[in-house]
Amino acid sequence: MFISGVRVRKAVQQSLKPGQYDEDRFDRSKRIGWIDMDSLSEARCLVVGAGALGNEVVKDLVLSGFRNITIVDMDRVVRSNLNRCIFFREEDSRSGLPKAEILAGRARTLDSAISVKHIVSRIEDLDDALLKSFSIAFGCLDNVAARLHLNAHTFHLGIPYIDGGTNGMAGRVQVITPPNSPCLQCGMNRTHYKIMDDRHSCTGNEVSYYQPMMPAEITTTSVVAAIEVREALKIVSGKRDDCIRHVMHYNGMTNRCEVFELSVDPLCPMHPAAIV
Repeated sequence: MFISGVRVRKAVQQSLKPGQYDEDRFDRSKRIGWIDMDSLSEARCLVVGAGALGNEVVKDLVLSGFRNITIVDMDRVVRSNLNRCIFFREEDSRSGLPKAEILAGRARTLDSAISVKHIVSRIEDLDDALLKSFSIAFGCLDNVAARLHLNAHTFHLGIPYIDGGTNGMAGRVQVITPPNSPCLQCGMNRTHYKIMDDRHSCTGNEVSYYQPMMPAEITTTSVVAAIEVREALKIVSGKRDDCIRHVMHYNGMTNRCEVFELSVDPLCPMHPAAIV
């Protein structure tokens, strides 16, 4: 039967309700054809570090459609966190509550349907039985030893790991997808090992190593965290080939991003097949 264009338009108009698409929280994301919203909702995300990067990464994860998030951090909120941590408030710096607990609670205010858990602990104190339950991990740390620990365990377990870091107006993101990509340890240099050696050269509970605080500000943090989560969208949606292949460096003064090649280190213990 022939149906005129007018009749077709009327039929479509009758089937749609005003504002119908606006009722779907993720309607605009679904319009990006390759994003797999079902896979996002099923992914189990581990966010290690609940400071500035952790705040931004968790925010972006929730708003992007990830539904299962676990946050690990051992520290408590201090006043100097407040200029770059979107979920922390003045009263938090006086409450003595852990960063991970506060971040998890405030993240739930963005979407009541999500599951956000928190663990107040060093990442080094978690066992593989817990780590192996995650499908993707995010490093939001300023501690070299903790980052290497997370890198080693996620690589061993075959879990994609996205590592982010900032230093003032500069930032970096590395995407590690086992078993073939270069890992965090592949890019370690003497300076990194010197920092680790200094921190672990003393023994005894009464001695601590003082490391000067790194400069930080929110715009760089936001950019780096956004790139971390964008790479996770690609991984979870089956677009690994479009991820950062080596190490991306961001320069906030020039607004330039550059990807620098990083090869697998033949002496890296994470890549035994490469050892010669």
